[in-house]
Amino acid sequence: MSTPPTPHGYDQDVYYAPGWQPARPRTEPLAVAALPTGLLLGPVGVGVGAAALARIRRDGTRGAGLAWAGIALGVAVTLTAIAVVVALLVGDAATRPLPAEVSEPRSAHARQLVLGSCLADLPDDGEVSTVQVVPCAEPHEAQVVARTDFPADAAWPGQDVADARVSRVCTPAVLSGDAPADGVELVVWSPSEASWAEGDRTGLCVASTAALTEGSLID
Repeated sequence: MSTPPTPHGYDQDVYYAPGWQPARPRTEPLAVAALPTGLLLGPVGVGVGAAALARIRRDGTRGAGLAWAGIALGVAVTLTAIAVVVALLVGDAATRPLPAEVSEPRSAHARQLVLGSCLADLPDDGEVSTVQVVPCAEPHEAQVVARTDFPADAAWPGQDVADARVSRVCTPAVLSGDAPADGVELVVWSPSEASWAEGDRTGLCVASTAALTEGSLID
């Protein structure tokens, strides 16, 4: 007796129903969890996605695309969070008040100046941002001799009003009796509308001398 030939692609000992297909592997639950975890928790999502890939390789489950997407999202969220923290730290450092007397020359933002800060030179008229602060014992051209601060929650009062308020504290009366009688010019530095929008509430009175001087102009 001869055995009839087996139709191509079928095992003669296995019976197939029309349309039968092997069951698809299940989707790895950790791969599904990687997406929301990466979005909400950043680095935790990276770990969940990596664990999902390990399980997929071990168990033959599906979801590698979801796992990789969760890892990518977690990395993006983590990098964004790091960038925000760095920006906040840099911004805080740029506005933190200086010591009353610095030990060595350093660059600083004008908003960091305090009463008594000595400047290597007086910036040109206009918007002032970075200045060179030096110990007052070293030769310098200018010094902060008065300071007034606007309330943190105050609305922008207008440039004329801001200038007038700072001008009220910028008078020769703030200078010490040892200050030169001549050759001292008082300059008002007040917030501009643009710097006010960035949180600037500092008004300064800066005294400049015709020639470099050493020591302080205030008591």
